Amino acid sequence: MPRNTSRRRIRPLILILSVTGALAAVFLLIADAHFLPYLLRPLWDSPPRPFTRLPHFYSPNASRHLLCRLHGWSPRAAPRRIFDAVIFSNELDLLELRLRSLLPVVHRFIILESNTTFTGIPKPLFLRRHLPCFSFAAEKLIHGSFTPPSSTPPLPPFDVESKQRSSMNSIIAGAGISPEDLLIMSDADEIPSPQTLDLLRWCDGIPPVLHLELRHYLYSFEFPVDYSSWRATANIFRPGETSYHHSRRSDVILADSGWHCSFCFRKIDDFVFKMTAYSHADRVRKQSFLDAGRIQRIICEGGDLFDMLPEEYRFKDLITKMGPIPRSQSAVSLPPALVANADMFRFLLPGGCVRERETPPPPAMRPVT
Repeated sequence: MPRNTSRRRIRPLILILSVTGALAAVFLLIADAHFLPYLLRPLWDSPPRPFTRLPHFYSPNASRHLLCRLHGWSPRAAPRRIFDAVIFSNELDLLELRLRSLLPVVHRFIILESNTTFTGIPKPLFLRRHLPCFSFAAEKLIHGSFTPPSSTPPLPPFDVESKQRSSMNSIIAGAGISPEDLLIMSDADEIPSPQTLDLLRWCDGIPPVLHLELRHYLYSFEFPVDYSSWRATANIFRPGETSYHHSRRSDVILADSGWHCSFCFRKIDDFVFKMTAYSHADRVRKQSFLDAGRIQRIICEGGDLFDMLPEEYRFKDLITKMGPIPRSQSAVSLPPALVANADMFRFLLPGGCVRERETPPPPAMRPVT
């Protein structure tokens, strides 16, 4: 083939690549500083490999012997004890739903809260202040508090979060846990179903670390997102080996094990608090993001509070999830305490998107360091 003909064919390709590169450079220069890291977040924060997904069989009428066998496990003569260890911030309604739903199957609830947010803002110990409201679980409830170490300059939010999770280990050790007990590690808004815990406490042979696949909801159970929540785990406690984590630690996940309800708050002020308090507070790029009217509108639309693209592995999934979350009118397979107390928790059910407002102004935004 003549050299000139080959060059003519290559030139359009070079031109396309040059234009694409120039547009990418312009995009990087004008985009917000945080945007690119969050766009690429699935590359470093999500599971790098697929889970082995175990099916979830449960029927209240089936024998425990049969249910264990269906999962490839063996039945126990007596149930193991369950310790539910939770990092708590201000999710009082979800914590009440969790405790009321899991009270029959959990031996001890271990709740740890801090006197500052992950971003270093001082905050009340909300659970300690409202302990009388949880008197129904008083005999099973262990409450601990955490004070982050002082540091100059202040520790990054993710480091503060890591230290709080590490401090949970000493509280767990003092809670009376024994070898072969089951230890649940999760956040307050990651709620395993009582059927899941009942299954795991009656079976031998379960993996020593088992991730729990939770259906992910946003703002309420009216907006189901997907089944992407995997950080909650069930752990067979082994002294000297088991430590508190909230990350990928196993290749096995139990399907449809419960619910993860993100930003499921009763009051607008609680939304503002979390937006400025948690590890991803740098997503609040504008003070207008904290406007109560804007937050209320987005809650009812199923939109994104931070005007961000979905965090996904593949462009196909990213495109599929762009735009508002489709509504669900179903109230089937929700936390038992939610269904039993529907009037009290109307804001978490379909049609209950309007939230309460309080008079105090939103906290001032903190600069991201």
